[in-house]
Amino acid sequence: MSGGVDSSTAAYLLKSEGHDVVGLSMQMYDNLHNADTTYGGCCTIDDLTDARRVAWKLDIPHFTLNLERNFHEKVIAPFVAGYLNGTTPSPCVLCNTHVKFDLFHQKAQAIGAEKIATGHYARITIDGGGRFELRKARDLMKDQTYFLFELSQDQLRDALFPLGDLTKPEVRTLAEEGGLVVARKKESYEICFVPQTDSYAAIVEAEAGIAPGENAGEIVDVDGNVVGKHDGYYKFTIGQRRGLQIGGTAERTYVIDVNPFTKRVTIGPASKLEREELIAERVHWIAGEPPNGPIEVQARVRSRMADVAATITPLDGDRARVVFAHKVRGVAPGQAVVFYDDDLCLGGGWITR
Repeated sequence: MSGGVDSSTAAYLLKSEGHDVVGLSMQMYDNLHNADTTYGGCCTIDDLTDARRVAWKLDIPHFTLNLERNFHEKVIAPFVAGYLNGTTPSPCVLCNTHVKFDLFHQKAQAIGAEKIATGHYARITIDGGGRFELRKARDLMKDQTYFLFELSQDQLRDALFPLGDLTKPEVRTLAEEGGLVVARKKESYEICFVPQTDSYAAIVEAEAGIAPGENAGEIVDVDGNVVGKHDGYYKFTIGQRRGLQIGGTAERTYVIDVNPFTKRVTIGPASKLEREELIAERVHWIAGEPPNGPIEVQARVRSRMADVAATITPLDGDRARVVFAHKVRGVAPGQAVVFYDDDLCLGGGWITR
């Protein structure tokens, strides 16, 4: 229970169906240390208070788990390392894989829970052979399967997604019917541990102990000509357009590459962002094993981008080659590429250079 309307409504639905429900919330960073900062996501002091209020309304036990150390190790540290390596991290996938459906799952089992339920917009089905399947939510605008592609068969077996067949307006209506104080609570799309008043770069600098100007370097065009200076290469991500502050270009300019070794940031036109294929590593197949050969799928290279027809060819070492039916813009190392067969999430992997 994050204190938002989705997880609160999930708890309300399960309680209404007669389940024995226990509310668990996660404290994932030092709220007291950051009490003067407005966070963009979940699990602030106010959010945890809202979760307790909902639990009281539903007459269910509620506990807050201190997962700060684990969250730092599994999510924040890789997030910082990703930017320092010139890649674009996906912390929400890491949080789901290593915290919510691993450590949190273990904590729930330790108190005797048979299932864990969340407010994710996704669905779980079972195929003819008894294997669990992860499917897109009915509300495709809210679908969150992209962030869940690393779930295993055991994790899907023990998970419940009560909101999978509902739309967001229907969820809010149910929350109002249940008298939940969070029924009209505003939702956020920000990274939870990055303050709204600052940027992710501040997190990187604080965590890595970076001195001002320590990672300054050149901004160059695709021909290697120096066109500007920057004060930190980790402040740039592939596909970024805003904040370049170079001026004098006739067309829109984007970040094409970030090199952590030379500290150079390469910029160019949108056409230079287009890719026909990529290699993914640490590929995970939800069914438990990779296909025997190339398969036709729809692939998504960023959480809010449209699916694109593609051919996936499994390679050795848990890798795969993804060849798109047409050029795709915005492919960034460090992000996830997720594979679908219509509404069935097959799995995915991590984009390499």
